Amino acid sequence: MQYGQFAFVYDALMRDVDYNGWADYAAGFIPAGASVLECACGTGEMSLRLARKRYSVSACDISDDMLAVAAEKQREQGMFKADLRFFRADMRSLPAGKKYGCVLALCDGVNYLTSREDVKKFFSSAHSVLRDGGVLIFDISSRYKLEHVLGNNTFADDGEDLAYIWQNAYDPESKLVEMKLSFFVNRNGLYERFGETHIQRAHSVKEIMSWLRETGFEPEAYGFMTLEAPKETDERIQFAARKI
Repeated sequence: MQYGQFAFVYDALMRDVDYNGWADYAAGFIPAGASVLECACGTGEMSLRLARKRYSVSACDISDDMLAVAAEKQREQGMFKADLRFFRADMRSLPAGKKYGCVLALCDGVNYLTSREDVKKFFSSAHSVLRDGGVLIFDISSRYKLEHVLGNNTFADDGEDLAYIWQNAYDPESKLVEMKLSFFVNRNGLYERFGETHIQRAHSVKEIMSWLRETGFEPEAYGFMTLEAPKETDERIQFAARKI
């Protein structure tokens, strides 16, 4: 299972992420005045920030729990606007009809597509909902990161309100990393335990660039938060691909 109960502790685990800087960086690739479709939007952190930048944003995720958290933030922040909406969808099969100037997928969404076929389904689906000349923007955790940083390592944190144990197993043949996560949430002095298993694939830059070209894009790759070519040891890679 992926992003069930985890959705309700996700923001606590991501509290050190510079979402404002990330939103500014992503916006640098979005064409002026473009309507945006964010896929695998999670708890809506990026969608809300882009809407504040006056983009018309539609945001989807496959997890009902993630969408529930995002919708609650929208209510709390008074962001009830016609140009910001959340809905459930699989990024491999985006709903036809509306056309967008930009399709966006951030923070490992493409790593969760664990086969060439699934990645190409997403690229083809994004291509079908983009206007001519529109841009697909996404990032991946790099093969270096999944193999050498996460790899077969175990991570733990004993926070007072939230503790976790994160055990990884990387298969160099399939390029898949299985992440087993156990969480302990403080509920008035008693700890509630739950667990989830997540699987990601370590796609290479060469593979991604090839699959993008095969599905009708002109792609560029960058080191994350830069406009420079990615390095071997970069842990996150940014892609911007224009629909031909």
